[in-house]
Amino acid sequence: MGSEHWQDAPEEHDYPAAESYLSLVLDPPTANALASALREAPTSLYLAKDLLRASRLALLERTNAHVAKDLAKVHEGKRLSPVLLVRGRASRDRPLLVADGYHRICASYWIDEDASIPCRIVDLP
Repeated sequence: MGSEHWQDAPEEHDYPAAESYLSLVLDPPTANALASALREAPTSLYLAKDLLRASRLALLERTNAHVAKDLAKVHEGKRLSPVLLVRGRASRDRPLLVADGYHRICASYWIDEDASIPCRIVDLP
C-alpha cells in the first residue's frame, strides 16, 4: 500500500515513540490505549498537504536535520515508516495529532505535496 517510498507497516519503535508523545498531551492510560489501538488500526492514505493542514503543524524546511535525513533515505531507495495519527475533531477545534511521523510528513511534502502517505489513525476514546 502507498507509494514507492513507504513501508507497508510502521516500525516497532514507532509505537513507543507515539505513546511517549501522546503522554505529553493526554493522560498516560489514554496514551497507552491509543498506542495499542494504533497497532491494530488499518492503514489509510492521506495527502501530505492535508495532514499538515489538519494538524495545524508548520512545514519544516528541507534543511531540518530530521527532514533531511528522511529525504536522504528516500533518495537512497529506502522506505519510510507510515505515520501514526489521532483523529482531530473540528467541532471541538481539536487538530489532528501526529503521534509519530511529523518529519516524514514534511519530507514527503517536499517530494510531492500531493503525495499519498500511508497512515494509521485512531479516534480518542
